[in-house]
Amino acid sequence: MKGIQIIQVVVLFLFIVGCKDNQKKVEPLNVDPAVSTFYFVRHAEKDRSNPEDPDPELNQRGLGRAMHWAEILDDVELDAIYSTDYQRTSMTAAPISVKKDLDVQYYEPQTIDIDQFKADNLNKTVLVVGHSNTTPDFANKVMGEDVFYEMDDSDNGSLFIVQLVGNKATSQRLHINCNCPKERE
Repeated sequence: MKGIQIIQVVVLFLFIVGCKDNQKKVEPLNVDPAVSTFYFVRHAEKDRSNPEDPDPELNQRGLGRAMHWAEILDDVELDAIYSTDYQRTSMTAAPISVKKDLDVQYYEPQTIDIDQFKADNLNKTVLVVGHSNTTPDFANKVMGEDVFYEMDDSDNGSLFIVQLVGNKATSQRLHINCNCPKERE
């Protein structure tokens, strides 16, 4: 009986040792982190002829700037375009939308779910058209930190670029001059 118990212990030992030797170490996959890029611009110059109009269109200079943004972003492979639902922002996004054959998606800056927005645009390149007070705020929310501040009302040429690589955010602000025709006073 003792001989059978010794054989059982030896077999059990060999089984355990044999299983350990057959276990392969699983190396973590070399997965590149997700890269999402966001371009933020304020709407182009609006028509200020009627100060009572809460939703003016672009003026002539603004139309020129909107076309200029389309040229500047020509080589950027956009996956989505977002705009607030105002004439001046829609008109700024329109030339880019036509050139890229992308529909403009409308958003509400005060109610947008930033986490859902980032998830929806993971690994994408996105243009967001907003306003002097919403554009820097939106860029900050996407980054998760306050880097940019409200824009001057005359600033229609700032381009905010935010890139998320995994959980790390980088940003830059460029000012793009426009040789658009000036409005006649």
